[in-house]
Amino acid sequence: MNSLGSDTKLSNADYTWPFWPLVPLYPYGQRRTLRQEVVKDTIWTFEQVQGIFYVVVPIRMTVVKLEAGGLLVYAPIAPTQECVRLVRELEAQHGAVRHIILPTLSGLEHKVFVGPFARYFPQAQVWVAPGQWSYPLNLPLTWLGFPPGRTRPLPPDSCQVDFGNELDYALLGPIRLGLGSFGEVACFHRRSRTLVVTDTVVSVPADPPAIVTLDPYPLLFHARDQVGEGVQDSPATRCKGWRRICLFTFYFRPAAVQTIPLPQAFKAAHQSSDRSRRAYFGLFPFAWQPNWESSFTHLRRDGQLQVAPILQTLILNRASQTVLNWVDRVADWNFERIIPCHFAAPIAATPQDFRCAFTFLKPGQTTNVATLADFALLAELEETLTRRGITPPRSRI
Repeated sequence: MNSLGSDTKLSNADYTWPFWPLVPLYPYGQRRTLRQEVVKDTIWTFEQVQGIFYVVVPIRMTVVKLEAGGLLVYAPIAPTQECVRLVRELEAQHGAVRHIILPTLSGLEHKVFVGPFARYFPQAQVWVAPGQWSYPLNLPLTWLGFPPGRTRPLPPDSCQVDFGNELDYALLGPIRLGLGSFGEVACFHRRSRTLVVTDTVVSVPADPPAIVTLDPYPLLFHARDQVGEGVQDSPATRCKGWRRICLFTFYFRPAAVQTIPLPQAFKAAHQSSDRSRRAYFGLFPFAWQPNWESSFTHLRRDGQLQVAPILQTLILNRASQTVLNWVDRVADWNFERIIPCHFAAPIAATPQDFRCAFTFLKPGQTTNVATLADFALLAELEETLTRRGITPPRSRI
């Protein structure tokens, strides 16, 4: 069941996120919220969109009803009036928000919302993944807007928190990366057999998620084949744009994209029928090659659970055994669905599916040859960052 709010007529003020300059991601100051009930009267997801240069993907918060009463919130999103109203509707039925979890160390797109969100729910205890840091100065969490007196790091074992008789959690990291650290908290809700994660695994949907279609402009923008080309809005066009957005999101510079010199791009943009000039100040400095769909097919892998290429190439392989130990612990839980913070959710998946997503960390495993060209930029980044001592080298098992 999807919900865009109650029957109350909404205005732009309901979508406003005034603190967007702190992390200036699209759609900046206006964010819609979509609520979905995943497990009846037990688990809900709240989705908004975020992105750079119209490369937009869902960002997701998960809310769990506790048998002891009240709600637990995992990875808050922007607390717009619409979002808060949707949470209040659940509070009216199931009790107040009792716990808020920040499950990541490095995800600014998650961290920036926790303080503002917590202010709306003063009864909630705020739990954070241990090892929090900020850049360029490592500041106390209270200086970053987290509520003093009710913000604490999660203890090593879930039996040490009062919701531990309903949810298990496993801490990954901190994995040291030079300038900072990576870490994540996976939570398992026993009664519903649901695993909730942040960034470590995803499933790529073939069609654009509902939250992304509320503002179709990014989909239509990326559906263009050439500079200045006009496109008609249709389900097929939106799907085409979504699949290209996925390639940009995962690879940054997909092999099927040809860079266009800026003077040529500028001239073509001014000859375009798209007079809005919304995109890149009127520029569209790349063109797609005909083989782009095969790249998406290899990326999507029929919706299988996978680890994003940037995590494979630059982060998790810095502490392979640590990650695999964490995977073993998570895979001991008997879950039947996974809710990540991005892309598709919920995902029907087993512990074996979860293990298989991390086989790239094991000795002798290599990247699929069909995707090597798409990995080229990430490989260049890895080599540069390691050579300059910004990130540590890959670990050996």
